[in-house]
Amino acid sequence: FCLPVCTLVLTGAMRDIGPELYEAMTMDGASPARVFRQLVLPLSRGGLSSIVVFAALQAWNGFLFPLILTQSDSNKVLTLGLYEFQTEHGVDVPGLLSAVVLSVLPVLAVYLFARRALVQGLMGVGGK
Repeated sequence: FCLPVCTLVLTGAMRDIGPELYEAMTMDGASPARVFRQLVLPLSRGGLSSIVVFAALQAWNGFLFPLILTQSDSNKVLTLGLYEFQTEHGVDVPGLLSAVVLSVLPVLAVYLFARRALVQGLMGVGGK
């Protein structure tokens, strides 16, 4: 579901790399694999971290796709478990809120790990 947006973000990050950098590396004798590893990956780190955070949020917060594909109760994902978090007499609000806070922690950890590169990815390559 997030592939179109990830493609647009990564394409924008890759287009910001100037063609003169590719030419300089190929004139120095770098192979395409070396150009990718030493030029493209470091300069597109912001775009890559942006799509990693976005894809992680999409995967973690997915509701419709797991709802359609999950058939058994033993294979439910967290969002479906939160949806079905009810007792016989209604919704257990303190329990539901504590489960929601616990479900936010992994996403918060991904964001904290990639926040510097995420901001650079939103600003453009090299912090322009």
